[in-house]
Amino acid sequence: MTTLPMIESKIHPAVGEWELPEFVAEHELPSREGDRIIQYREALREAMSHEMRNDERVFLIGEEVAEYNGAYKVSQGMLDEFGPKRIIDSPISENGFAGMCIGAAMAGLRPIVEFMSWSFSLVAADPILNNAPKMLYMSGGQWGCPIVFRGNDGAGGQLGSTHSWCVEGMFSNVPGLKMAIPSNPYDAKGLLATAIRDPDPVFFLESERMLGDKAHVPEEQYYIPFGRARKTREGDACTLVSWGRPANFCLDAAEKLAEDGIECDVLDMRTIRPLDMDAIVDSLKKTNRVVVVDQSWPFGSVASEVVSQICEHAFDHLDHQPVRVNTRDVPTPYAKGLEYEYLPNPERIAEAVRGVVNA
Repeated sequence: MTTLPMIESKIHPAVGEWELPEFVAEHELPSREGDRIIQYREALREAMSHEMRNDERVFLIGEEVAEYNGAYKVSQGMLDEFGPKRIIDSPISENGFAGMCIGAAMAGLRPIVEFMSWSFSLVAADPILNNAPKMLYMSGGQWGCPIVFRGNDGAGGQLGSTHSWCVEGMFSNVPGLKMAIPSNPYDAKGLLATAIRDPDPVFFLESERMLGDKAHVPEEQYYIPFGRARKTREGDACTLVSWGRPANFCLDAAEKLAEDGIECDVLDMRTIRPLDMDAIVDSLKKTNRVVVVDQSWPFGSVASEVVSQICEHAFDHLDHQPVRVNTRDVPTPYAKGLEYEYLPNPERIAEAVRGVVNA
């Protein structure tokens, strides 16, 4: 039987009473350069472990997070440090343990709920979409729901159609939640730390294909503010906008395009709820062209919303209509080669940019 940690809440879970980290500007964050190289999964573990050491209300629950050290070894060693009351193996019932943790959050705890895959979150749609994001509104501000739902999103590498859902296009439609989609280990640690401190439900989307990615990550805890994009490359020919794993595809495409003298501004949005439209508009004032890259299906995607907001807020700066590069509008194929062509790969992105620039 799954048991929740019996911890007396030190605060009433009303809006406005949670302690948030002091947010700093990008240039005030720890350096991205250094020789402390760790994996994406280790960066996630460090963020969770640090917050758990500092706040006894924080706990992690999910399938295989404890005895097995995590299906993808994100929680490796955490059971040994924090014990079975705070690192909790759940039954295979996303609807059950997600709903239970929403109640725990309302009662004053700080749950981190791991979905082995966001594909499996679909069976928990009622609690995570119909309850958690609406609780503050429905209670007239009396009850917050500080909870983090995290796990692998999108095509994970030959997992087939039903295990490769990219959920941001659907879930970001719901008001009351926040959504972070980091593209690298440094951002993964800083954004997850912020998510755990946030007073609202946060959907934290990772990628199985990035968990082994390595980069310098500072040892100390740091907090990356939501709603602030990061420019990862400077250029004046076209703006590339993306988030998560495709943000890395954009950098690969930009390098190829630079060989032909086409220099792109590349924006990694980091969060899409909230969305940093100011950064996009500022870039468009320079480039006047934009390609939005999204691993969601095209119809009703996040890219569709970004393009709509661009037309609303920056239409006069456009010299060419906005262009989207999404996954193909078909179920995710299993075959390795087909999956590559299905995704917004660097070749497809570069082709879209050339079409915009040379029009």
